[in-house]
Amino acid sequence: MTTLLIATRNAHKVGEIQAILGAQFRCLTLKEFPDAPAVIEDAETFFGNATKKAVEFAQWLVANSKLKTQNLKLDFVLADDSGLEVDALNGAPGVHSARFAALDKNENSEDVDNNAKLLRLLKDVSLEKRTGRFRCVIALVPVPNGKIKGAPPVCFADEFEAQIFDGVCEGQIQFSASGDGGFGYDPLFVPNGFTQSFAELGEDVKNKLSHRAKALAKLKDYFSKLPI
Repeated sequence: MTTLLIATRNAHKVGEIQAILGAQFRCLTLKEFPDAPAVIEDAETFFGNATKKAVEFAQWLVANSKLKTQNLKLDFVLADDSGLEVDALNGAPGVHSARFAALDKNENSEDVDNNAKLLRLLKDVSLEKRTGRFRCVIALVPVPNGKIKGAPPVCFADEFEAQIFDGVCEGQIQFSASGDGGFGYDPLFVPNGFTQSFAELGEDVKNKLSHRAKALAKLKDYFSKLPI
């Protein structure tokens, strides 16, 4: 079994990742490491934020190699950065998706507030122009045994190459929210080929066609080709 540290405290995201990856992966979260540092997601791209999180948390684990992890060896740090890109808003909210309604505070917003802001900005946009996509970028960084001698933080990315996996799901933004499932912008997003939102389609459907599902499928394929 491969053990991953999922670099998030978002229980919804962790549950989704674990469900998609399946039983051959064990997922730990930052909630199990209360002393883990806060990583500021200040990059301008999903790639930049995902890579930064994966590298910094892997570095922290190496520097604190005596941490108790339920007698398990952590193999990799997995960091996901994802969000919604709306064409009528020139790609916004994009990397700011989680804090769209509170950008000036540099903190995450409540889902209901983010959805309300998105609907407000799109109130005069016709259905055919309400196109957009969910995009996900996953960075995977190995956690080595022991400490890295003489490797300051700025050099850490050179010591370990992050593997990158991405996924996109195209769709449209509804005029109002529908459905009780999912999280984030799921109640507003209808994937192409469907008439219901992600929040209505349910986890089984979403976890086969979502942006995160597509990125994680590439990750699983990567692991399947590693030498045993």
